[in-house]
Amino acid sequence: MESGLVALVLNSHLPFVRQPDYPRFLEERWLFESISETYLPLLRVFARLEADKVPWKISLALSPTLEAMLGDSLLRSRYVSWLSSQLELAEKEKARCSGNPVFAPLSEVYYELYRKNYEDFTVLYGGNILGALDFYYKKGRIDLMTSGATNAFMPIYRNYPEATTAQVEAAVVSFRAAFGRSPSGFWMPQLGWYPGVEETLSAYGLQYSVVSTRGALLGDPTPRQGSYAPVSCPNGFTTFIRDVAATDAVWSETKGYPADPAYRDFYRDIGFDLPLEYVGPYIEQNQIRTFTGFKYWAITGKGDQKIPYSPDAARGRVAEHAERFIRDRIGQATAAAAHMDGRPPLMVAPYDAELFGHWWFEGPQWIESIFRKAQGVDGLRFITLSEYRRSYPDNFESVPEYASWGDGGYGGVWMEKSNDWVYRHVFKMIERMIELAERFPNESGLRERVLNQAAREVLLAQASDWPFLLRAGKSGSFARKQIEDAVTNFNRIYEMLCANTVGTEWLTRLEKRNNIFPNINYRVFRRKR
Repeated sequence: MESGLVALVLNSHLPFVRQPDYPRFLEERWLFESISETYLPLLRVFARLEADKVPWKISLALSPTLEAMLGDSLLRSRYVSWLSSQLELAEKEKARCSGNPVFAPLSEVYYELYRKNYEDFTVLYGGNILGALDFYYKKGRIDLMTSGATNAFMPIYRNYPEATTAQVEAAVVSFRAAFGRSPSGFWMPQLGWYPGVEETLSAYGLQYSVVSTRGALLGDPTPRQGSYAPVSCPNGFTTFIRDVAATDAVWSETKGYPADPAYRDFYRDIGFDLPLEYVGPYIEQNQIRTFTGFKYWAITGKGDQKIPYSPDAARGRVAEHAERFIRDRIGQATAAAAHMDGRPPLMVAPYDAELFGHWWFEGPQWIESIFRKAQGVDGLRFITLSEYRRSYPDNFESVPEYASWGDGGYGGVWMEKSNDWVYRHVFKMIERMIELAERFPNESGLRERVLNQAAREVLLAQASDWPFLLRAGKSGSFARKQIEDAVTNFNRIYEMLCANTVGTEWLTRLEKRNNIFPNINYRVFRRKR
């Protein structure tokens, strides 16, 4: 009999950033770095596990904004250009570090990383990361889920059901266009759940999601088996519960595995260490110092004094942390077994995908290691959320309470003094969008295009990424501009429709720039009857 089940869930998301009006744009690097450091390395992990016939299963939530950017021809061509630039810098680094017994081998590591990324992206996958994920989806290895259209923190919009419905509908339509089938799982952005959202999700054929431990345990009634089994809402929608111990083992800033002193230091980068005339061609306009991806130092400790990064030492830690993760999950399962009525305990471990490889350089190695080490462990098995739901369709009935996985457990991260000004504008946009959808219910041609673009701007303004960045103080001016642009664009459309005039040339430029959700239907904002 199985002693325990582990569901590894990765949330893959980036905000929509696409600036065709500029030849290079700093924030587009977020996508390029994620492809290079997270998605291509993970795909190599998957290929190695498949080649060695190692059983592995992952649930992966792909946000529609990331989905759109991965499929965008402009961004894919820009990524190839960026890779060429990285390879040029890698060649320079090999020359600079030549003869140094410590740093020369590290420069070779980066050269090989970018060389392999260029080869995989341009030749092996033909620029199609979505197709590579779909391959493993069809093999039953990856359980692909969707998420909120623009990563909106949906509890904030619970009084605007039209807005939350639009977030869900646009996501489902985008997923169907990308993968040729409808999704069954939905990742609540920021794990932001509220009672009643299950009705909207079920209406679109969605069957399950993940909720925070706090939200589940405060649910009505309290789940009988804690976080070790999902619960079903009265309408049959299943909510899986985040396991605190499994998540914190990786996620904790102070005690999580990525904080180990032997791992690579993310923040120490040659973009800040070397002379500007050397790194200048590889950073962005206005010579703003930024990360290049070339990092030679280990975390070491909290101070400024660092020791050089040792890949061999890091590999040793990866093996130790993989063994510890497996051992601790077995311990949890053994302790919980007596309360499970014969069902194996389920430990749901959700993380942001970009943690693996981008923030935690060794993260993909760790994922590969836990699957390999789990092979020899009797009774512990990795499972996807959809597979579990098929195996155990009957669950304790409970409705989780409002909560999130943000700091404090609720919505304070996305609504506090640094960012609360956003919502008076976004709420007004939603109200006016509802008004437009009611006034013009059956438009076609140019006016339908205008209304659809208005709906896009509303969704883009709802993105929770911008309030998060405003609060963090990082890229705050960029985040503010994204909100201001969406509000300005929408208000211009609203005024045009009220005046019965349309600026066709301006609309076409806007459609080409904000080309997300090509199949959006503005009528989703009509009042629910």
